[in-house]
Amino acid sequence: MQCQKCEKHATFHITELMGGEPLELHFCEEHACEYLNGDKPAQAAATTLASALAQQLAIGQTAEELARADKRACPVCGITFYEFRNQGRLGCPYDYVCFEEELGPLLINIHTEATHVGKRPRRSLPNTDRQIELIRLRREMKEAVAAEDYELASSLRDRIRTLEGSA
Repeated sequence: MQCQKCEKHATFHITELMGGEPLELHFCEEHACEYLNGDKPAQAAATTLASALAQQLAIGQTAEELARADKRACPVCGITFYEFRNQGRLGCPYDYVCFEEELGPLLINIHTEATHVGKRPRRSLPNTDRQIELIRLRREMKEAVAAEDYELASSLRDRIRTLEGSA
């Protein structure tokens, strides 16, 4: 998709609510900075998502930093930060740890807190960390077999058996 003001590729997609109607804007980085830093008298700067993006740009989050973050993937479920940005959903609980640097400011902006203080499900499993480790080890073992690294695969298999035996 192209920027609405020039021929460059649009990397910022902003949706603003104007009078109850959504307004979709598509800008390149340069025009997004202009739009977000421009004066809008009708809106309080601290309450709009656009102002949050402006703060991120002011801090220095450039397109290359975003591209670098987009390539990072969760070692447990394999979801990339790019996939999260497009889908709006994380793949597993470990993603909060993996993408902590990127998700922290987002969570604080949305919830004004970064830690969960509410209730937990009654049937919550007490050993979720062990289950996450098992999932990660199984995925690594599968990759090792595909790469024909059988020594690594056998050591991962032994670690999986040890974890499963300690249940």
